[in-house]
Amino acid sequence: MAEVKEADGLTTAMVLAAGLGQRMRPLTADTPKPLVPVAGRTLLGRVLDRLAGGGIEHAVVNVHYLGEQIIEAVADRTSPTVKISDEREQLLDTGGGVARALPLLGEQPFFVQNSDSIWIEGPENNLARMRRYWDAERMDCMLLLAMTTTSTGYDGRGDFSMDSEGLISRRDETSVVPFVFTGVSIAHPRLFDNTPDGPFSMNLVWDRAIQAGRLYGLRLEGKWMHVGSPLGLAEAETALAQVDA
Repeated sequence: MAEVKEADGLTTAMVLAAGLGQRMRPLTADTPKPLVPVAGRTLLGRVLDRLAGGGIEHAVVNVHYLGEQIIEAVADRTSPTVKISDEREQLLDTGGGVARALPLLGEQPFFVQNSDSIWIEGPENNLARMRRYWDAERMDCMLLLAMTTTSTGYDGRGDFSMDSEGLISRRDETSVVPFVFTGVSIAHPRLFDNTPDGPFSMNLVWDRAIQAGRLYGLRLEGKWMHVGSPLGLAEAETALAQVDA
């Protein structure tokens, strides 16, 4: 994938924190998943700290399940500043949640990050790399992808293949592919043009971008951790404790 000049802006992020966290039970019985601690810091705290370190000045956090706890947790946050997109009346899924928050996100491209997306950096900050490779003329969305073979807590068959230019395609039902989505992307607001009202998945807009040849990927440098269950959380804690010590 050819490197492009550093993109202007990209100082805003959408943090997806509205999920039910069912696979993380019993830890999420009375705590929303974004506030589950991993190696002494909450998942959401780690995400917001990483965004701040990557040059993000403003974040929009959506809430649904036990949303009042998340609202309280970010109330005094200043780096990045945080606005709340309230979905407590209706859970909108990933795509619907971002679409609902577009008035808060502005008219420029923005990062989208799952609240449980954590990794150990490689030689360079991955958010800075994404900002540098982003090209709004060619792309509607760019996904940060990790190698399945070097990820912690992941044992699936992968999500995507990627060619030498960074264009990505989905795995079919019988294949094994090398890359898994890390939960981090850059999206242009036009990605959400003509989307449904109400709930829908990001997969809807990704599939449209794939068909248009405008969905790209960038390989993560470092070690990504899949925190989808208590077992995955324990594995991530072991890895992070060594780095944070």
